[in-house]
Amino acid sequence: MDITDSAFCPRYHRAVEVIGKRWTGAVLRAMLLDVTRFAELRSVVPGLSDRMLTERLKELQEEGIVERVVHAETPVRIEYRLTEKGRELHDVVYALSRWADRWIPVEATTRPE
Repeated sequence: MDITDSAFCPRYHRAVEVIGKRWTGAVLRAMLLDVTRFAELRSVVPGLSDRMLTERLKELQEEGIVERVVHAETPVRIEYRLTEKGRELHDVVYALSRWADRWIPVEATTRPE
C-alpha cells in the first residue's frame, strides 16, 4: 500500500475519529491493562467524569471495540471488556504512548485549573 493512498483513506480518518476522541485513548489504555470495572476505570483516569466515561464506553460498544458483560450475582457486577477488535488496538495505543513519552514534554500535559 502506498502511503499517499492511505493518507486520505476514509477508513483511516474514521479510525482516528473513533480512537482520537478525548478520554478514549486513556480508557482503552486502562482496559488493555485489564481494568474492567466502571469505578476502576474512573479511578485510573484522573479527571474523567462519570458522564464522560459512560459516554465513551457506550461509543466504544457501538463501534464493537468494547463489550458490556453483566454477571448475574448479588449485587449485579458489570464489566467492560475489549473485544477482539479492541484488543487489536494494543500496538496502536502503545506506539502512541511511546511516541508521547519521547516527544510530548511533561509540562505540556498539565492544564491550569
